[in-house]
Amino acid sequence: MSDREDDDDDVPQLSAAALAALQEFYAENEAGNSALSHSFTVGAIQEDWGMSQFWYSDETATQLAQEAVQQAGKQGRIACISAPSVYQKLKQLESQSTDGSHCVSAMLLEFDRRFAVYGDEFIFYDYNNPLCLPEDVLPQSFDIVIADPPYLSEECLSKVALTVKYLTKSKILLCTGAIMEEHARKLLDVKICSYLPKHNHNLANEFRCYVNYESGLL
Repeated sequence: MSDREDDDDDVPQLSAAALAALQEFYAENEAGNSALSHSFTVGAIQEDWGMSQFWYSDETATQLAQEAVQQAGKQGRIACISAPSVYQKLKQLESQSTDGSHCVSAMLLEFDRRFAVYGDEFIFYDYNNPLCLPEDVLPQSFDIVIADPPYLSEECLSKVALTVKYLTKSKILLCTGAIMEEHARKLLDVKICSYLPKHNHNLANEFRCYVNYESGLL
């Protein structure tokens, strides 16, 4: 017997039943990923609290998405930084629009690679490397940038702010804790809004929206 045959004998072999079950698992997993890539329901991908993920309520996601569409304008470009539920709602509104009023281009910048199911509209983003972006993501190429920094710290906000200022033509919609108001004003020249965003799970910290333009919805 050759050495190659000896090596082959050492490779674990699956039974026919186990092999069939494994193939079924792969088929179901592939189908699930395909279905997910076409599902933009908020919560289609579950929160991971270990990654500081807290999805907006459907009402808040809708309000923020409508605000972004209004500010971006028809055929406008919107960047969502660590705000996947707003991105998902933007895609829902686009699919439901019959008059083209919600026809915008949206990109999601997100650390969680599960959102890569959204294909070319997903960009891996680590706030620790705020300007580490693909070459085709040009400076000042988005009409409005929506950012929801994952942590309530000056360090996190200051790094996300670099990304925001790099991407936006002018308009900024920041969502973060009320305790970050002073830092937000200094870093991004934004002011607090009266609108009170809500999450599917209540947060201990008061959450607010901030903008650097006049808003009729917030």
